[in-house]
Amino acid sequence: MLDWSDTNRPTALPPALANIGDGTGLGAIKRGASRVTVDEKRMINARADVNQLLPLKYRWAWEKYLAACNNHWMPTEVSMQADIALWKAPDGLTEDERRMVKRNLGFFAASESLVANNIVLAIYRHLTNPECRQYLLRQSFEEAVHTHTFQYIVESLGLDEGELFNMYREVPSITEKAAWALRHTQSLDDPAFRTGTPEADQQFLRDLVAFYVVFEGVWFYTGFAQILSLGRRNKMVGIAEQYQYILRDESIHLNFGIDVINQIKIENPDLWSRAFQEEVRGMLKDAAELEAAYGRDTMPRGLLGLNAALCEQYMHVIANRRCAQLGLAPVFAEAESPFPWMSEAMDLKKEKNFFETRVIEYQNGGALAWD
Repeated sequence: MLDWSDTNRPTALPPALANIGDGTGLGAIKRGASRVTVDEKRMINARADVNQLLPLKYRWAWEKYLAACNNHWMPTEVSMQADIALWKAPDGLTEDERRMVKRNLGFFAASESLVANNIVLAIYRHLTNPECRQYLLRQSFEEAVHTHTFQYIVESLGLDEGELFNMYREVPSITEKAAWALRHTQSLDDPAFRTGTPEADQQFLRDLVAFYVVFEGVWFYTGFAQILSLGRRNKMVGIAEQYQYILRDESIHLNFGIDVINQIKIENPDLWSRAFQEEVRGMLKDAAELEAAYGRDTMPRGLLGLNAALCEQYMHVIANRRCAQLGLAPVFAEAESPFPWMSEAMDLKKEKNFFETRVIEYQNGGALAWD
């Protein structure tokens, strides 16, 4: 039996060591350590105890958590009856439209899991701020909801599950995007990886850029434009409604990631060197080129007022926008967005009440019988 007499208890740490934080939040309790102050809290390499949410330092992170909670939805609340009828009708959709829908679902189905894995296994461990971690917990749940969405769509339409969920390993234009992103996060997958050196801290920044700015902030937008364009033509309206919910979630994910990156820049200005800025610009340029290849694959002949050339132009606009949000020079010549209606879809203040079309025949937790 353990002896917890006073003589065997750990003594208080020396003052110089008392407030050094444990990045995981699972280390031994530092008995007698002083209370956390706002000045000790940082995005990475924090000295503060990551288990202590208050006092808040980054209120914007907490506000994003609250906004995400207010956006709660589940895919099964959206009726798929009209989509099922249209999909089964021989002349409901053209072959090009069907190809686009399936490739779109195939990209998103795996992408949401890749993003969730990166949050849970990499970002959460090394982002040493509790209010940001609170948002990451909410985002992780939302990524699960998004994956659930694609399962729900695939099951509703009777699609080949293996084909859709394995596309990221079978369709080259999808594989190349996933492989590109994972290259930027592989070192963080190493259990021995730790932030705290300029090299490691920059690697963490690369990961944040790859997944928040590129994956969620660039690549998802072609897919959104494709499905929302269908919805604008009163086709696959159930899927389009679910994509609107996902777009709303992703808008907050993107803005959170950019705020985190910009805050790390403020706290660690040496990391944001001229060379590293050019590297990030190169990442965005590469990402836009990979997305252009995906556009050619999914829309070889054009459809719904979309085509590969317009999607490539749209990616140039989006990539330049992301550069501006990070304080970087643009990577492409200035261009007008070919899909101005996408701005309206992303402007939530102008949107309809997202919940007015929900299916209401479901039970909430309080109504369920727990036999």
